[in-house]
Amino acid sequence: MKVILLADIANVGQKHDVKEVASGYAANFLIPRKLAEIATDSKIKRVSELKKQHKAEREVQEQLLSKNIESLKNISIEIKVPATEQGHLFKGIHKEEIVLQLKEQAHIDIAPEMIVLKHPIKKVGELDMEVRVRDKSGTFKLIISAEGPLK
Repeated sequence: MKVILLADIANVGQKHDVKEVASGYAANFLIPRKLAEIATDSKIKRVSELKKQHKAEREVQEQLLSKNIESLKNISIEIKVPATEQGHLFKGIHKEEIVLQLKEQAHIDIAPEMIVLKHPIKKVGELDMEVRVRDKSGTFKLIISAEGPLK
């Protein structure tokens, strides 16, 4: 049975793909759960238009992303947080806080999952932060400094 996928399904296909699947699988699993619909000529035409539109949007997003990653090279972000005299932070700095500061200080908007950070930052200092999206990557300088009288 030919169906149009309405969501990404592992081992079957991506959203808006037209796939040939077993009739029982389509009738008992995909269609009742609204994961697919029966493919008709008109629906296939509509989906092909959606795919073209989605592809164009994705290309624009890729270009913006490349521009944002290129603009990271000369950027330096500073985050001031309470710390001990030895330079240990009272709370770790996570990706979300870095993204927020990047947006506020440099006006660059990226998703937290693009930042390469294995563990929260827990010490004062300078770090080269890597931003990676698929095959593109860039770095910016992150300065963690102590605020207040505990320097």
